[in-house]
Amino acid sequence: MATFSCASSTNTTSLAIFSLCFLVHQLIQLSVAITLPPNVNVPALLIFGDSIVDPGNNNNLPTIAKCNFLPYGQDFMGGKPTGRFSNGKVPGDLIAEALGIKDILPAYLDPFLDPNDLLTGVSFASGAAGYDPLTSKLAMAISLEKQVELFKEYLAKVAAIAGEEKAKSILSDSLYLVVIGSNDLGNTYFGSQLRSNYDIPAYADLMVEGAISFIQDLYNVGARRIGVFGVPPIGCLPSQRTLAGGKARNCAENYNQAAQIFNLKLSPALAKLTAKFAHGRAVYADIYYPILEIIDNPHNYGFEEATKGCCGTGKIESIILCNQLNPFTCDDVSKYIFWDSYHPTERAYRIFLGPFLEKNLNRFLCDDAIC
Repeated sequence: MATFSCASSTNTTSLAIFSLCFLVHQLIQLSVAITLPPNVNVPALLIFGDSIVDPGNNNNLPTIAKCNFLPYGQDFMGGKPTGRFSNGKVPGDLIAEALGIKDILPAYLDPFLDPNDLLTGVSFASGAAGYDPLTSKLAMAISLEKQVELFKEYLAKVAAIAGEEKAKSILSDSLYLVVIGSNDLGNTYFGSQLRSNYDIPAYADLMVEGAISFIQDLYNVGARRIGVFGVPPIGCLPSQRTLAGGKARNCAENYNQAAQIFNLKLSPALAKLTAKFAHGRAVYADIYYPILEIIDNPHNYGFEEATKGCCGTGKIESIILCNQLNPFTCDDVSKYIFWDSYHPTERAYRIFLGPFLEKNLNRFLCDDAIC
């Protein structure tokens, strides 16, 4: 990601120049573009996970975890609600765009999906899914086990369209991203109490077991370049501030501590798993601290509101509660880190993803000796 700096000045003449510099800086931050290492090809992007990267797979499922209605998508391709849990593009779209693959990453279960789109990648993610099988079951989301089955189905379709050799190339050279885990902690562990027989470290172990089993399944099918996102500071989500942050709506520290415990267990578990692979890698990528930095210092990134979402009152509304009948939705989404009480805005995703991809993309794609 490009960097830009302007020296500040207190005199009136320089104020306009400084303001212009700040605007240019913000525009550069919003541009997500990366350069691949020499001789590295990424034919497709394939994503698994939850609502952060679900572009509409839940639309036709019997679940309340869907958002194929306005105001979701109000800034997406002319105001089109597609099932993306944001006002605009979500990380899968932005990463595909940054890689130069395509402008948006479609949902695999989109009934209008162009078969040729399969060749450059899709998302299998499902809103409200989790590493814990109980999490997906409670929400009637697509479990990780089922997402692997859809992936196998996808590969058969690719082979039928492009031939076996092309399918093998896509299988081995594509980038695979796994973005999931927040629902396990926020919904299943703290929300439902159905895992109350576990303390937090034990439940984190259960989540890690699910993660490692899933990554192994992907590897067994043929995935080789796998990036695994950690869990963000879920205690600072607007919904969790409201539910567990007290009257002041502070970040719920027990939620954040649980996320950190899980992340600290997941990272070495992935390293241990990768050491067993004959080829390829599954790499942990921290998102906890980069996202917390934006939340803790919103004005540094051009935001004015970090504790509430734009939709509705911003304190609790998400999915069906975030709808066109809610009269409190904000007028200027660019001021907000969060779109609803759970999911960031497209602008927040863009600001986060620039430095994130710069730091982690090569780690996902190749060994240090190659990159």
